[in-house]
Amino acid sequence: MSFTTEVKAEIAQNELTDSQMRAQLSAMIQMCSTLSFTNRGMHIVVKSENANTAKRVWRLLKERYQVDSELSVIKKMKLKKNNVYVIRIVNQAADILKDLEIFTDAGLQSHPSSQLTAKEADAKAYLAGAFLASGSINSPQTANYHMEITANTEALAKYIQRQMKKFDLPAKLIKRRAQHVVYVKASDKISDFLRCIGASDAVFTFEDSRIQRDFMNALTRLDNCEVANEMKSLKAASQQLEDIDWIENYSSLEVLPPKIKVVAQLRKAYPDSSLNELCDLYQEKTRETISKSGMKHRLGKLREIANQYRE
Repeated sequence: MSFTTEVKAEIAQNELTDSQMRAQLSAMIQMCSTLSFTNRGMHIVVKSENANTAKRVWRLLKERYQVDSELSVIKKMKLKKNNVYVIRIVNQAADILKDLEIFTDAGLQSHPSSQLTAKEADAKAYLAGAFLASGSINSPQTANYHMEITANTEALAKYIQRQMKKFDLPAKLIKRRAQHVVYVKASDKISDFLRCIGASDAVFTFEDSRIQRDFMNALTRLDNCEVANEMKSLKAASQQLEDIDWIENYSSLEVLPPKIKVVAQLRKAYPDSSLNELCDLYQEKTRETISKSGMKHRLGKLREIANQYRE
């Protein structure tokens, strides 16, 4: 089961007040239904590939309007061959559309009025309905955080965007072919959105996966940094050993100043040691302390002397 399906299954179980039912139905009916006209009058036809979404529509219609809907299942013959759940509302279609502010005396509306979602709880219910109708969210186990809701018109997409901004969810808009997409990519805002639409269990799942991945990414970065530092130290040590070879081939370490000579002998004896380890070894050998910068300075002197021989 995909993470999107899990989220939809959870929010489809939430109990709603009468006004929240109206707001949620308004989003779902507007976003995944069409109108058909027959000799029996105007019908609303709701289609969804998600069983929980279809069940939610059917249940809310029955609870709010006491209407009996016709439910059927169609098997797609292309691509994934998913089931398509079809709900046909024969009776009270016009009254339902007017109550949901999808149809008025002026005709079909691109979105309901602001009054429908004036209350915070109703706005949350509307967003939950929009997600049930056409929302999707990447699994938190993937590297790419992404949540989106698609709408057929730009006006409806902007309406959804305004509802999200009420809850400090800075959604962006993009047109993808014939669809208008409202999307959020910031992981913390996706978590806030899940909390907003009442997907509490999904929030815990999302946050747990996000924290684990961020932790592992931090460890990986630390490991990469340590490996890079180790490679850098090994390369520097190799160059220092080469400098010592030049000095020994063309003269002798005995000609070096005493302190430089000790550093050269230690580097030859401990080719894999870091600067800090060389400082400790120097202190053990001479009973004198030396800083890391001091050790770098003396190794630099070795390089200068070796360069003189190279020239």
